[in-house]
Amino acid sequence: MTASPSVAEKRRIFRKLDDSGCFVIPNPWDVGSARYLQGLGFKALATTSAGFAFTQGFPDGQFSRDLALAHCAELAEVTDVPLNVDYEGGYADDPAGVAESVRLCVETGIAGLSIEDSTGDPNKPLYDFDLAVARVKAARAAIDKAGGDVVFTARSEGFVRNRPDLAETVRRMKAFADAGADCLYAPGIRTREEIAAIVAIGKPVNFLMVNATNFSVDDLTAMGVRRISTGGTLARTAWNGFIRAAREIAERGTFKSFDGTIPNAELNAFFREDRKKRASS
Repeated sequence: MTASPSVAEKRRIFRKLDDSGCFVIPNPWDVGSARYLQGLGFKALATTSAGFAFTQGFPDGQFSRDLALAHCAELAEVTDVPLNVDYEGGYADDPAGVAESVRLCVETGIAGLSIEDSTGDPNKPLYDFDLAVARVKAARAAIDKAGGDVVFTARSEGFVRNRPDLAETVRRMKAFADAGADCLYAPGIRTREEIAAIVAIGKPVNFLMVNATNFSVDDLTAMGVRRISTGGTLARTAWNGFIRAAREIAERGTFKSFDGTIPNAELNAFFREDRKKRASS
């Protein structure tokens, strides 16, 4: 019988993964997808706010902190690899509120979390620079107070919030690094120049892969990227197949989209064996 790793062990593993090399950290959206990805051998997993929101019938960014915390706790409990949390903006504007949210998230047993500088307001999509830095400092202090072993990723959202300003993104990333971020994440950057500018800051960098690009894992490793996440894209690929088949039935009355579907027996076999492993750990 092999014991499941403790929360402290998973946090140590995650920090070690961030220390060198490059790894893919895919984003499951529920227990089944998390267990399947773990079964494929991925060394760590990350939640997706968008993927989870869709399972609950919400648009991205619209579900409550309580729901987010329950989701984090559930995935942290059922996985044996480190879990990083897309914790959006920390469910608060002010630094004190961010700190309280971070404290609650750390208590769920996760190995890492990210806080972004997006306000959710399209008219003013990013927090003012000083407030954004204060929010990062508050998150860092909350993690340190809880023990300091949770890996903290700071995100700057300009490239996905209609503010694709590389100089400003680098300014924020440098300030976030100085404020205590362990890892830097600027979703939406795409070019070698953009990636190099963030990597040059000197902290581990998370790159978001959401569309087919010319970059492979080896390419991004050579550029100095430490993590490659998929955001909500794996969830959207699942939705893509579901929507295509459902629309075909609704609009044409045919079922051709069912061709090539993974057999029920194959999924049953995987989850049957997976349950055995969980029961014996």
